[in-house]
Amino acid sequence: MRRLLSIAIACLLLAPLHAAEPPLEVDEEVPAAADAAVEADEAASDAGVETDAAASDAAAGEDGAGTDSRVPLRETHRYVAVYNAIKEAYVDTVDDAELMHSAIRGLLLDLDPHSAYLSGEDARAFDESTTGAYAGIGVEVVRLPDGSMRVVAPIDDTPAARAGLRSGDIITAVDGEPLTPASHDGIGPLRGPAGTSVSMTVMREDEAAPLEMTVKREEIRITSVRGRMLEPGYAYVRVSAFQVETATDFQRQLAELSSAGPLRGLALDLRSNPGGLLTSAVQIADELLEQGRIVSTRGRHPISETEFSATPGDLLDGAPVVVIVDAGSASASEVLAGALGDHGRARIIGSRTFGKGSVQTVLPLDNGDSVKLTTARYYTPSGRSIQARGIDPEVVLEPDSRPPALVGDRSEAALPGHLHGDEEELPGAGAGDVLPGDGPIDAALAELKAMQPGAATPR
Repeated sequence: MRRLLSIAIACLLLAPLHAAEPPLEVDEEVPAAADAAVEADEAASDAGVETDAAASDAAAGEDGAGTDSRVPLRETHRYVAVYNAIKEAYVDTVDDAELMHSAIRGLLLDLDPHSAYLSGEDARAFDESTTGAYAGIGVEVVRLPDGSMRVVAPIDDTPAARAGLRSGDIITAVDGEPLTPASHDGIGPLRGPAGTSVSMTVMREDEAAPLEMTVKREEIRITSVRGRMLEPGYAYVRVSAFQVETATDFQRQLAELSSAGPLRGLALDLRSNPGGLLTSAVQIADELLEQGRIVSTRGRHPISETEFSATPGDLLDGAPVVVIVDAGSASASEVLAGALGDHGRARIIGSRTFGKGSVQTVLPLDNGDSVKLTTARYYTPSGRSIQARGIDPEVVLEPDSRPPALVGDRSEAALPGHLHGDEEELPGAGAGDVLPGDGPIDAALAELKAMQPGAATPR
């Protein structure tokens, strides 16, 4: 059993994101192999021989820590005992494949909110979300341990946004059925054929009673970059998500806006941007920075140690940039804001961001399924971790109205089982605010004008 699991773990740790070679095949009869291993363990113990479990425990130390990657046979024995109890005594017959699938899901369930086992259909849906083309309602969510979902952010111009879903909302039931961990099997409860409707029960911080919403699914084709001129010389670009073509679209949008003449400043709006592809955020940062580190990632495995740096060339030729963020700005959008802020290339305004500073790697399996595993943490150019803290703006903006009571913190730090952040417990940590409307855009324009040569010192 140890050999089989060691092979499987090695495949997971060493498989590239797009494996060029098929993974190693292992014996599918895992329970039988485990029984044999346990019998050998028991026989060795009866004979007074030190077992592999004892050797493994000694290598790991009394607290179970250490670098020994072997699976202790004592733990394997416990797993097989539970497996056999379910097979023999559970009230209904449980299929072997179903039981093993549940066991694998359980391995990932308590690690952190973002690690998950993806069936083949789920993995395809995950890939589709990075291209901006899929059938659903258009919302980024994080699954909570009880199966409910916290909304990170609805995506612009999608059914979710038009229905009024907000960052921080908690979806507790879909189509009249309370959400449980099992609700997320397959493509999940919110996706489905375009034209079909889905009803949701939503808990919101400023509502005493749950909200009932019905949303019609559409073919989601997200235009992740939009722009316009605020005033002559002052451009506004909204980036709603980071997808495959986002960096190219950003470059094209800036070229169009500057076609009438050089830009004097740019307001870059990342509010309620739930993130997406790290590479797209890095490319946009590179378009605005002349040099220096953009982001680094650090994990336990050497393959997780990466660093991205800027190359010469600034699309704005040094013109001021103001980045607008809020509590719905997460992951890749925090990376971009952090890079521009740390280098002094942009002034960050708005509210503290979500604080998702972890990296997920999708590892394909030989049966078409995948494992989405948290493998590293993000660090800004100054070496700060985003995890469970987020980006603190230089200029704090307040929402137009503040609810009288909170249903729950809308940040990464509030998610059960989240990875600990280096600055999570420092003074001033906590959830930011969602900042809808045009007020933050007006504030960004005022900051840009104050940053012009000869202008009064900005506040």
